[in-house]
Amino acid sequence: MSIRIGADVGGTFTDVILLDEQGNVRTHKVPSTPPDYEQAVLHAVDYLLRSNGFSRSDLATEVATTISELAHGTTVATNAILEHRGAHTALITTRGFRDVLELRRIRAPQMYNLFFDKPKPLVERYLRFEVSERMSASGEELAAVDVAELWQIKKQLEREQIESVAVCFLHSYAFPQHEQIVGAFLRRELPHVHVSLSCEVLRERKEYERTATTVVNAYVRPLMQRYLHALRSGMSARGIDAPLLIMQSAGGLTPAADAAIRPVYVLESGPAAGVLAASYSAQRLGIGNVITLDVGGTTAKASMIENGRIAYSSEYEVGASLSAGNRLVGGGGELIRAPSIDIAEVGAGGGSIAFLDSAGGLRVGPRSAGAVPGPACYGRGGTQPTVTDANVVLGYIRPGQLADGAVSVDVEMARRVIHDKVAVPMGIDLLTAAEGIHRIANARTMRALRAVSTERGRDPRDFVLMAFGGAGPIHAAGLARELRTSQTIVPPLPGLFSAVGLLFSGIEHHDVRSCQLAGEALTPDALQRLRDEMQAAMLAQFAREGFAHEQVTLQCSVDTRFQGQASEIRVQIPNPKSTPPTPQSGAREARVGGIAPTANVQRLMSNDLREMEAIFTAEHQRLYGHADADTSVEVIAVRLVGRALMHDQSTATLTPAALPAGQPTSRRAFFGEAWGALDTLVIARRDIVGAMRGPLLIDEYDSTIVVPPDMHARVDEQNNVVLSAED
Repeated sequence: MSIRIGADVGGTFTDVILLDEQGNVRTHKVPSTPPDYEQAVLHAVDYLLRSNGFSRSDLATEVATTISELAHGTTVATNAILEHRGAHTALITTRGFRDVLELRRIRAPQMYNLFFDKPKPLVERYLRFEVSERMSASGEELAAVDVAELWQIKKQLEREQIESVAVCFLHSYAFPQHEQIVGAFLRRELPHVHVSLSCEVLRERKEYERTATTVVNAYVRPLMQRYLHALRSGMSARGIDAPLLIMQSAGGLTPAADAAIRPVYVLESGPAAGVLAASYSAQRLGIGNVITLDVGGTTAKASMIENGRIAYSSEYEVGASLSAGNRLVGGGGELIRAPSIDIAEVGAGGGSIAFLDSAGGLRVGPRSAGAVPGPACYGRGGTQPTVTDANVVLGYIRPGQLADGAVSVDVEMARRVIHDKVAVPMGIDLLTAAEGIHRIANARTMRALRAVSTERGRDPRDFVLMAFGGAGPIHAAGLARELRTSQTIVPPLPGLFSAVGLLFSGIEHHDVRSCQLAGEALTPDALQRLRDEMQAAMLAQFAREGFAHEQVTLQCSVDTRFQGQASEIRVQIPNPKSTPPTPQSGAREARVGGIAPTANVQRLMSNDLREMEAIFTAEHQRLYGHADADTSVEVIAVRLVGRALMHDQSTATLTPAALPAGQPTSRRAFFGEAWGALDTLVIARRDIVGAMRGPLLIDEYDSTIVVPPDMHARVDEQNNVVLSAED
């Protein structure tokens, strides 16, 4: 029997799921173990293997052939940026451009805040070195690399005990020769130092974006390599030699070796897995439009699936109060110019700390209690009130042991901390204080939900809200009421849903080439040449990983804008039309790594180009309210995504084995001034019969679904709980 394991490491909890060929599921949820996050994963894997009948003596023999993969999503790199505990990093750049990283863009997250300070750069100025080299925009060498300067820089890097170096030269996205010379020198003379070249990280124009992304890659690369090495060593010690695959920000797995070299592409791996799981569930239900809500222990995240398609973004920020792929605002965090699922994220998770500001006003987040010490109600040393503590006081979270007993909820500790830190200083009663924390967390979460819906020109009433994460089902009803979505879906195993998403993905690779094609230069052949170049390299990479070209699906897209604009819109190019090759091209068809590229028999046509321009114009009209039909459309980048599925998703099923059963009970819960505190029926998902009217509390292994009095709940054919407002 083949077993697959998915492990999602969050800032508060680590979720691990084991899935066999019959769709049987074993789950384990444990507190994360910072800074050694891999320990929680390994302990959970040990537990699941024992529960699946494997003894310790089996681990070195039978397990090695039984486990086919371990898919992993992690926040290790993201947390390193947020906490500024990455590697001691230096930057080498073209003379005259050392301050590009600090100048950034003229963008601020708060337009009218005159006291806004840009974030401190990850590389201080004295560690940003200039080299007297220069390539022109057309590829002419204006100044060669001065090797004598490199020797001087080498001595300074050694003196400063630099761990990682980012190299970013002007125009190296198109002409990388000088970067490659410097990279070869550093790797030869400083073999212990990690070197990140912008031409290897991001071959795309825009100097600041490319520099910032390469610096972030260098900043987290040593930490990520150490983490993946520790996890790989722990797996090997248990006899597990299955591939270790890491979820990317764009959704899709990549081998751990690639993630260790380019960690900037896996920063949002956990949230991306949750959106993939939501897309899979929505597809099975026949639902095209979904807004996802993922509320974990540290953050709340939202994304959009429209007409069955996941929304993607070409850039996002890490560390801002609202992290989102939005070109209209920004500047509050570290810019990442890398493909990612379009996810908006705010610091409003279960562990977000509630506090009173200098004016006595109640605030929530973005600081989090994390896994250590955690919310006060967990009894692990937390002394600050959190959103989880408020939900316990409101009666939404059951007291006693949660999940597999790794955490025990103490109601009295939650009451005490909110009473002492919020209720008494504000002169209000305990329930009002707890409800205030809950509602402020909802208000912060609405920023993320609106960022992916109304701020994108979409009406939330045309979408279904899918809520997951440990705290998502608790807050879903109130948020759905404000969004006015048609219904809310809570899938099985909501608290481990991102781990589920890890098991329904395949290997995925991304590539990009900058260009500037407009007018007569924008032709199918011009786009096809760039596509061919990327496709040959990508198919060769898949071949090295053991995939035949028949297993690889390629999707091409372009970044488009009207000439003269600064912002672009990504548009997918329709799959090329198949045409028979000419005798000459067929005879000379190149083979890359033993694979014949299919681009020679799939050519872009003029009607494909017209369709692309029509899609762009319609989306521009939708986003900005206007479209200039008399202005030429310009393509500034061509992107290629390759996917290879390792498992047949069409027949994959989940049969959760951990849903609780038992006799219905009751718990007193507070539903605001309109209804007050009510004795509320507490049941399990499997006990829901027909459409049951609220108030209800549906207790789960990993979460609680709150059904207020003005809603009713039912269970659909896929075992999802569906919440709908009463007419």
